[in-house]
Amino acid sequence: MKKSVLTRYRVMAYVTGVLLVLLTLGVIAKYVLDINGAADFTRVVGIAHGWLYVVYLVFAFDLGSKAKWPVGKQLWVLLAGTLPTAAFFVERKVTHELESRIAEGSPAVVKA
Repeated sequence: MKKSVLTRYRVMAYVTGVLLVLLTLGVIAKYVLDINGAADFTRVVGIAHGWLYVVYLVFAFDLGSKAKWPVGKQLWVLLAGTLPTAAFFVERKVTHELESRIAEGSPAVVKA
């Protein structure tokens, strides 16, 4: 597996996580605090999160299939983009696990 597959997943995990936290704050501002302008913010961030979550799903599925994860683990990674802050923790765990596997598979650099 290439490192670029993991990098794509990591970027989308952070983007999805940040947008979901912003969306959660926007919903709180809109419904609990009744702040003016929160409805527009929530709509824009919600649309952005929805579309980018689809990209996250594609990259996470690609990563899981190349890493040969069991179905349960792959579902947990796919659903991490729907729980505020879960994407950050899952991304960290996945990265820690896969970086060691990528390092083992890479050829050693020979110095002349």
